[in-house]
Amino acid sequence: MFSVTKEITFCYGHRLMNHPGKCRHLHGHSAKAIITLTSETLNEQAMVCDFGELKAVVSSYVDNELDHNFLIHRDDPVRALLEQAGERLLVIDEHPTAEVIAKMIFERVKTEGYPVTQVIIQETVSAFASYSES
Repeated sequence: MFSVTKEITFCYGHRLMNHPGKCRHLHGHSAKAIITLTSETLNEQAMVCDFGELKAVVSSYVDNELDHNFLIHRDDPVRALLEQAGERLLVIDEHPTAEVIAKMIFERVKTEGYPVTQVIIQETVSAFASYSES
């Protein structure tokens, strides 16, 4: 089995509505997405995927949807205030945890036709969350 992994960094803000700790407050992260593709065979260039190609696909999604954006649950009461203030928002149906962000990136890469097996979000220096289908 062959695999390649690419790291993409981005910044985002969020809050976890009804969280019992500090994460219930508006805050941000300088995060890293670590995307792994796996294949039993290599392409005609002896690669699972060109790193630049993977970077372009992931960066396009991250830049347009996640980077310097505030991720917020659809039902969060703070949403209306942020919208009134003209803040950039990505409203989602789930709580905007690192786990959910990993799943969002995974699903985008898979939709683009790449053999993604895992996405890890490094939210802080010591905290990681991941998503895979297995």
